[in-house]
Order: sequence, then structure tokens, then C-alpha cells
Amino acid sequence: MRIVGGLHRGLTLADVGKGDPGAHLRPTSDRVREAIFNVLLGGRFGNPVAGAHVLDLFAGTGALGIEALSRGAAFATFVDSGRVAQGLIRDNLRRARREGDARLIVTDAARIPPCDRAPAGLVFLDPPYGRLMGGAALTAAQSAGWISPGAVVVWEESGPQIPPAGFTLADQRRYGDTHVTFLTADAP
Repeated sequence: MRIVGGLHRGLTLADVGKGDPGAHLRPTSDRVREAIFNVLLGGRFGNPVAGAHVLDLFAGTGALGIEALSRGAAFATFVDSGRVAQGLIRDNLRRARREGDARLIVTDAARIPPCDRAPAGLVFLDPPYGRLMGGAALTAAQSAGWISPGAVVVWEESGPQIPPAGFTLADQRRYGDTHVTFLTADAP
């Protein structure tokens, strides 16, 4: 895995190795990541990356959030409860020299604490496929003040997703066995 665009283009990320089968660690492929950023930067959403505060729920390796930092995001908050994922995120932030532009919150994404900084304008949501965890995490993040009105949400799953209350469907794409649902956060 590598960063596919921006300042850190070509940076090799930490090897997942055996990963963490119990946590269903499944990194987003370079191809899917590139496709996601092509949609984000293709004009439909303006440029939700430049200067953005990013929230990466079920962050895994941190590749999505680091890709956003590479492409001009101001800050990224990574949320993951898995020990293997936490080590990978820390290693990848160190490789990109972005420790000062990011933080890791060690918790279950559905139990995220109240937001203590500017809310995110860009949210990545990549829960374990087929476990119905994404909607609860997204709702918890919104309730805790992590998501700004109008924020763009990128939700990866094994099938298309229905937006929970407070979000509007903007687009859906399929890349092999990965379905990406793009949402926008409604104004309160």
C-alpha cells in the first residue's frame, strides 16, 4: 500500500502483515482510494479536502486520513479500537511525518467522546463489512459534535448504504466488492 496523490505520493505505508482477523482489518486498496479521491475532487463536492478537519472512523491503517493530509487537509483524527490498527496508524503517521497534524483516539467508533476541536468537514467511515456498525458510529459522531453541517461522508461497505437520519445520499459507486456511499451531513 502506498499514498496515491499529493505531497506524500508514492509513500509506502506499513505492511499489514497478518493484520487483525478478529477486528476485520481490511485496508482500502490503492485503486479504491484513488477512485474515492477522484470523486471527492471531481467538482461535485467542491474541494472538501483542502484545509479540512478529517474524521477517520474505523481507521485501520489510517490510509484514508493520511491520503487526505497528503492532499491538503489541515488535521485528521483517527478512531480505532484495535491494537494492531493503532500500531499501524502510528507507524504510518511517523512515516509521513504527520504526527503533529493528527491524533489517534483509542475507542470503539460508536462510543466516540464529545468533540473538543473544530468539527470535521470530511468523514471516512470504513467499518467491518456486513456487521451493521457504520450507521451507529456515524450517528454517535454526529451526536458528539464531530461532524459539521454540510460535511462529506465517504462510507465503504460490502453493499450500498442507506443514510441514517441527519444525512443525505449524494452518490454511490461500486469498485469490485467494495461499495462506496457518499453522504452529506444535514444542517441541524
